[in-house]
Amino acid sequence: MVRAMARAPIDQSVTLITGASSGIGEAIARQLAPRVRTMVLVARREARLRTLSEELLRANPQLIVIIEPCDISDLTACGAMLDRVERSAGPIDILINNAGIGHMALYEAAPWHELAAMIQLNVVALSYLTRRVIPSMVARRKGGILNISSGFGLEFLPLFAAYVGTKHYVTGLTEGLHVELTDQNIAVTQSCPGPVQTEFSQNLGADNDVQIPSLISLTAAQCAKRSLAAFERGRAMVLPGFLMKFMALSGALSPRWLKRWLYRWAMPTLRARAAKALTPETTS
Repeated sequence: MVRAMARAPIDQSVTLITGASSGIGEAIARQLAPRVRTMVLVARREARLRTLSEELLRANPQLIVIIEPCDISDLTACGAMLDRVERSAGPIDILINNAGIGHMALYEAAPWHELAAMIQLNVVALSYLTRRVIPSMVARRKGGILNISSGFGLEFLPLFAAYVGTKHYVTGLTEGLHVELTDQNIAVTQSCPGPVQTEFSQNLGADNDVQIPSLISLTAAQCAKRSLAAFERGRAMVLPGFLMKFMALSGALSPRWLKRWLYRWAMPTLRARAAKALTPETTS
């Protein structure tokens, strides 16, 4: 007998959000604040967390907000943060893995320390946080994990090879855990958005001049709303926005050999553009 999907227990929960200082994480915090009991805001930028906390408390006086300025890619600091939260607020009911960074460059030209930092945050920190919270969720038969990933977790793209690899990992992990944990009454969902209007595109590395047309992109609030709706229903995956649904469908229907051929055809132009972005005139 096939079991029904687990649903995320959002109401009156202890919810931890990484990358809460801006973008999708900040939007998720605003949307969940009227419903959760305790909200743990985690990010490196303490001043932004404090500003958000004050805003949430003004609008939701019943809410308990815990601010945790932390670089979660430092696993020692991340573990200590989780210990503090569990001592003060109890077990985490909802984990939202939103923190992440991207990198756009030819793989051979990308500084290794930047690639390593991206892998550490997008893969290792996410995995560590998830592994830490699952045992108490299983013991209580209650919980939910929402991974904010990317549509790149379903495709491949030159100049984004390492970033795409990190998101494919998130897809594999989330799909496996969704199946493993459904019968434990734990919801595990990944959101795979396309372009979202956040600071993300300003931090891509070699070519920071990435402009996302508003006509094809989502706001952070729209992405957060659609992601949370799917999470609460217990879906394994959500593709926020029409563009992402269209791209996923066209990608699924297109043979991989055809996509590789098209990318190879475009590579001379892409390589020339990437090389130009690395010249002293454009990086000074």
